[in-house]
Amino acid sequence: MMKFKIDKFVLSIIVVVLLAYLFPQFGGNSSPLPLDTIGSIGISLIFFFYGLKLSPEKTKAGLKNWKLHLLVQGCTFLLFPIIVLCFYPLMQTEYNKSVWFAFLFLASLPSTVSSSVVMVSIAKGNVPAAIFNASISGLIGIIITPLWLGLFLNETAANYNLGDVYAKLLLEVLAPVALGLFLHRYWGKIAQQYNHYLSLFDKSIILLIIYKSFANSFEENAFSSINTLDFIIISVAVFSLFYSVYLLTGFLSNKLGFNTEDKITAQFCGTKKSLVHGTVFAKILFPNTSTMGMILLPIMLFHSLQIFIVSFIATRLANRKEAS
Repeated sequence: MMKFKIDKFVLSIIVVVLLAYLFPQFGGNSSPLPLDTIGSIGISLIFFFYGLKLSPEKTKAGLKNWKLHLLVQGCTFLLFPIIVLCFYPLMQTEYNKSVWFAFLFLASLPSTVSSSVVMVSIAKGNVPAAIFNASISGLIGIIITPLWLGLFLNETAANYNLGDVYAKLLLEVLAPVALGLFLHRYWGKIAQQYNHYLSLFDKSIILLIIYKSFANSFEENAFSSINTLDFIIISVAVFSLFYSVYLLTGFLSNKLGFNTEDKITAQFCGTKKSLVHGTVFAKILFPNTSTMGMILLPIMLFHSLQIFIVSFIATRLANRKEAS
């Protein structure tokens, strides 16, 4: 019998959004608390620890299964955005375009690391390949995500400059990762030893950024145009996007002749999107905007959905493996 637990981080997100709704004054533009500064420092530390835990030796060893890697990264950074792009001609109003852009933001994000590896492990998939793809995805996303968004942000945001964006990413993300990689040989084992506490720190910073984003959005009434029907439609669209990519990834895995373990890894890693990178990139790409909460809404729904669905699939696959 399969037992399911509600993910504590998902519950924390719901509580934080509720707090932002009830007490927006602490996260809005007039807040006396320096949440932006704390968030920026926290982001840099998240990626410093990310680099510290990333083993260069394991990364090099993971390069061998190149067909699997190409499929995972292709699904993450090409298939997702292309599916969303197909719906752009249908967006006629400014509201529809803003919702669509939030989905493009979701589609252009890298894969999540921890849950991808955990789920692949539960389902008895190719764990080393999952570690490699989930880890390298975050580095690729630093370059690819702003490029996808830049195609459409230039239409509506005169102050969007890829040079400025990459400068911020270099300072807040890439430089800390590089420093962490350099210090891996000295402190890598310590980082792995305290990985649980580092994960709690990561989630705390993400919750802080989510609170700040939604408090600002609630203060500016950014969600006033979203009614119950719109929320249901957005949720259905998130569900459809996930399953479309999941099924297409499975189809391509079969065509490429992958064994069961590689197919599991392709489907689990190729369909995940990182809420950590989503909140970080949103803070850098859309500074001081009241619509950030709207931009983060699809990725937050996707994050909750992917944990629930993939947990169910992973448990079913694990049980089937044990029964055979």
